Amino acid sequence: MFTRPTLIRESVYDHLRDAILNGEFQPAERLGEVELTERLGVSRTPIREAIGRLTQDGLLESTPGRGVRIRVVSAHEAQSAYVVRETLDGLAAALAATAHTDADAGALEATLRELEAASSEDYREQTRLDLAFHRRIAQAAHNLPLLDLARDLEQRIALVKHQTRVYNSHPQTAAQHRAILQAVLARDQEAAREAAALHVRTFAALVMENLGVDGV
Repeated sequence: MFTRPTLIRESVYDHLRDAILNGEFQPAERLGEVELTERLGVSRTPIREAIGRLTQDGLLESTPGRGVRIRVVSAHEAQSAYVVRETLDGLAAALAATAHTDADAGALEATLRELEAASSEDYREQTRLDLAFHRRIAQAAHNLPLLDLARDLEQRIALVKHQTRVYNSHPQTAAQHRAILQAVLARDQEAAREAAALHVRTFAALVMENLGVDGV
């Protein structure tokens, strides 16, 4: 439920960004300013500003005469994103293995338990928790430049996930999440790096198969 805040502009942007990343809008779905103003109960100015920012972020795309819609990611871009994610997630896990605090460990364990408990039929919740788990790892690395890069990449990955609807509850990926966590908590840098990279390669192969692309 959207609650009208004091800082309208930032909150409208955050709300719409979260809605896109959580799959509340369908791939290629058109977003109209009038509909959004009615939905959120705000004026058109913060809606227009949020749409502009989200377009710059790469979550929306504007086409002359056709308005604004949720951006559809090409197979080539998806493939490229997973190539980068393999390295970035491996680095994040390796750094988290040495830099994580007790609070980070507790947050990681709690998020993974939620993901493991999510219904196999609830794709949106699975995706939300999967992204949250990987975000927690990046946060546990305590490296601001890496966290900024991870945030940008997360947006692309979220779009791909909602396009392909490849389930996060696949037996291999579920076991790999647990392996990443165990390596991080054991403070084993190389094991954490390899577990995270393997997980990305496995999931990327499933996504690429869905998109009709051989290999990553």
